[in-house]
Amino acid sequence: MDIIISNNADSPIYEQIKEQIKLMILNGDLKEGDALPSMRLLAKELRISIITTKRAYEELEREGYIESFTGKGSFVKAMNTDMVKENLVYEIETLFEEVIDKAVIAKLSYEELTEILKLLYDERKSQDNG
Repeated sequence: MDIIISNNADSPIYEQIKEQIKLMILNGDLKEGDALPSMRLLAKELRISIITTKRAYEELEREGYIESFTGKGSFVKAMNTDMVKENLVYEIETLFEEVIDKAVIAKLSYEELTEILKLLYDERKSQDNG
């Protein structure tokens, strides 16, 4: 499993792991029923504490992305796509609120803000298609 940990990132290591696994699930790189590495193995591969991988897995389980079975391991859970989309929309709305707060402080107009969003969105789409 290709997980990249950045010591310079603003988010804690467990959050970086959680978000990367979540992205692999949402992208279809990890599918329903796929086994995740054991917490111990992932900790060893990433050279981090097993407590950190445990926290990442617990968060993923709490958010409904994986399920864990004692003695068997952790597996990608069957997903309700409507619920996944709803969770993502909620996260987007929360991020937009933060962006809008900063845009107001910077005195950006609605048009300037939407132009920035359009440019960034178009750039990302071209990266995904290229």
